[in-house]
Amino acid sequence: MHKTIACDFFIVPTATFRVLFGFVVLHHQQRRIIHFNVTANPTAEWTALQIQQALHDDDLDIRFLLRDRDWIYGEAFQSKMKSLQLEEVRTAPQSPWQNPFSERVIGSLRHELLDHVIVLGENHLRRLVSGYLAYYHQARPHLSLDRNSPIPRKVDPPENGQVIATPMVGGLHHRYTRAA
Repeated sequence: MHKTIACDFFIVPTATFRVLFGFVVLHHQQRRIIHFNVTANPTAEWTALQIQQALHDDDLDIRFLLRDRDWIYGEAFQSKMKSLQLEEVRTAPQSPWQNPFSERVIGSLRHELLDHVIVLGENHLRRLVSGYLAYYHQARPHLSLDRNSPIPRKVDPPENGQVIATPMVGGLHHRYTRAA
């Protein structure tokens, strides 16, 4: 589990009725989204490049890539995974529950951000999701991380003062800290 990442696509309609494809790469153990990008035309080459960019951090010792059986993971993608020495673990057909962490993070992204905004285009979606990722990594509690965030937060005792709410993600969410 410590050496596993998972990836998945999700679609986002825009104000002009175009469809954009978001792509996330999630580190299993840390519940950290290590890479995100958007495209209007996904290809196997583009997807392979995204995995390569996700693994640019030398501190990551990744051996397994969990993914579904989408057509986008074609020959170019599979050969790139071999060159990166990643073992691909494919879920069974039509079995999203076999990639639960990716499905959960995409569900959170939808429920906590995308259901509340109208996306204008690729750059707008990148900006929105970048803001959400800051919240997701720094302030959002995760049950699997003992109600902490992927970047651990310190506990503020009551003697540090009143609780202050700092707006994040354009005011959709807040980070709560104590005034020291």
